[in-house]
Amino acid sequence: MRSTASSLMSPLTLSTAFSPRSSQLHPRCLHFLSHSLPIFYKFKSPHSFCPKSQNRPIFLVRNCASITAKPSSQFRKKSADSEQDEKLRSLRELFSKPGIGIDAYIIPSQDAHQSEFIAECYMRRAYISGFTGSAGTAVVTKDKAALWTDGRYFLQAEKQLSSNWILMRAGNYGVPTTSEWLNDVLAPGCRIGIDPFLFSSDAAEELKEAIAKKNHELVYLYDLNLVDEIWKESRPEPPRKPIRVHELTYAGLDVSSKLSSLRSELIDAGCSAIVVSMLDEVSWLLNLRGNDVPNSPVMYAYLIVEIDGAKLFIDDSKVSPEVMDHLKNAGVELRPYESILAEIKNLAAKGAHLWLDTSSVNAAIVNTYEAACDQYSGSLDNKRKNKSEAYGVANGQSGVPTGVYKISPILLAKAVKNQAELEGMRNSHLRDAAALAQFWSWLEEEILKGVLLTEVDVADKLLQFRSMQAGFLDTSFDTISASGANGAIIHYKPNPDSCSIVDVKKMFLLDSGAQYIDGTTDITRTVHFGEPTPRQKECFTRVLQGHIALDQAVFPENTPGFVLDAFARSFLWKIGLDYRHGTGHGVGAALNVHEGPQSISFRFGNMTPLQKGMIVSNEPGYYEDHAFGIRIENLLCVKEMDTPNRFGGIGYLGFEKLTFVPIQNELVELSLLSNAEIDWLNDYHSEVWEKVSPLLDGSARQWLWDNTRPLAKQ
Repeated sequence: MRSTASSLMSPLTLSTAFSPRSSQLHPRCLHFLSHSLPIFYKFKSPHSFCPKSQNRPIFLVRNCASITAKPSSQFRKKSADSEQDEKLRSLRELFSKPGIGIDAYIIPSQDAHQSEFIAECYMRRAYISGFTGSAGTAVVTKDKAALWTDGRYFLQAEKQLSSNWILMRAGNYGVPTTSEWLNDVLAPGCRIGIDPFLFSSDAAEELKEAIAKKNHELVYLYDLNLVDEIWKESRPEPPRKPIRVHELTYAGLDVSSKLSSLRSELIDAGCSAIVVSMLDEVSWLLNLRGNDVPNSPVMYAYLIVEIDGAKLFIDDSKVSPEVMDHLKNAGVELRPYESILAEIKNLAAKGAHLWLDTSSVNAAIVNTYEAACDQYSGSLDNKRKNKSEAYGVANGQSGVPTGVYKISPILLAKAVKNQAELEGMRNSHLRDAAALAQFWSWLEEEILKGVLLTEVDVADKLLQFRSMQAGFLDTSFDTISASGANGAIIHYKPNPDSCSIVDVKKMFLLDSGAQYIDGTTDITRTVHFGEPTPRQKECFTRVLQGHIALDQAVFPENTPGFVLDAFARSFLWKIGLDYRHGTGHGVGAALNVHEGPQSISFRFGNMTPLQKGMIVSNEPGYYEDHAFGIRIENLLCVKEMDTPNRFGGIGYLGFEKLTFVPIQNELVELSLLSNAEIDWLNDYHSEVWEKVSPLLDGSARQWLWDNTRPLAKQ
């Protein structure tokens, strides 16, 4: 999946990982960046994630190359435009209602937990705009509507937005940020509304500061979301699927131990409680997995951990007796999901010193706590405390409620995998490789027989092969099955009504992944079933060279990922080419396919060092608009390297490959490769055969043999 890092866009955004927030750029800010789009650009270099992303919404992309348009297509387009027009009219009518009184409304991509992937009922930006890409911000005034998205989605947005929308290509020269645009199109002194549950506290504060330059007021609409008001009965119901215990065999550490470590962190920071709102952090900490969000095994919930207890805020209809016992054994109580703000007020009443990660906790929670602090302490001066300040009591409570604003300690703990998690990732990747070998064997055979297959047919068949593997649960994002020009749409998702035929004369890009009970996979391969052009072979080979260079990188401890990004781009740079996404994103262990705080990206704001046990993707690419796309992606685990020297007394790190699927030799221009690079490719294919062939038989095993034969050096 392409790195979630968006292309050259303003770092200040509404939401992660590929991107992702405070005066010192949090690693989560990077995470935040990748989900949402920039509102201001106070931060010069947000964290960047990789190309695949976020609530994998459905991309309704129209192809003009391989299929002749049906006569009814224009009618359907006009009908969709008319529907979007009516939605805008209905939304604007609400602006002047009593208790609202706004001049503009901002609709981000996120849910209340700043998630990349979100449940359908929270896809408000997609509903109002018609643009289904995973990253974007919509802004509606009384007479204008604009949508910001990044370079991964420019082509898709052009096709999906009606003529009533202005497409803002975030990161391009001269394109204003959302706040700049609002300051320009609105008269001074206007009221700009947001749903405070959908903005992190940092994002809301930055927005408030930016629009204050024109004396605009940021209005928090706590009690209703305006898009929900017009969505009405057609809005999907919130998910209520059951949650399950993530077995200790795969988790590697029990809940009590995780909570004990977290409480030690609280005490060290002078805190008595912490709010955990990121869904993958809640799932990881409690060894639970859910089904509320497509492609991600998480559930909608908040968690408050105190020194002497913990409360999980969740719809209890999702909690089975087994899960209830699991939580009770760890000292976790249940509370209704909707009661989170009431509990926040209770913590202030108790004089809690509350740890809040303002880069991820929503503005509704943070503002509620600050207001309660005002009520119980009478002053805002006590709110912002740093770890270095002494609180005078061991449990962090001195009778005066205080907010302690720090990045979540769970973020890094989750990113550094333990041995059980790493073993699960290795095992799941081998089963996934077997499924992919079966798939590619089938696809090549069908293509040679002249069978016409659409991009959707191909994606469905891949799902079928994966679903036969032990422990398979779901895809880890919507499969990017892209023939020809569609491959240049970085986050393309084929639609049955408009997708292309997989053309033997064109390049084919397949970016896919799976959720298994023991691990999460993410892999991209680009192939050609006929004769590639010299241009295609050169571009593919230079992408491969960048992939090899990053895979072989050795670097000192404490090196942030952005230092390595140029390794993957340098071969493209030599001929004046590049790509508009990050090179690598973090990956969860049987969790989100995109996670922070680590990344490998041209965005140098993420100073998180790569550490032993972290997992990142290696996915350089190249995209020629309206022609073809190339991406080669493996997942890597950071490991210690045994170097002959240890300059400065520090250790050195490198990578262990997790992905074992052949890279198509036919697309390689051997004259561009060094002998060392040919050795890397041959050694990799030898390892693929050794690890994956025991899991195969018949035609799939023969396909693997044929596609792992060594290349001869020239």
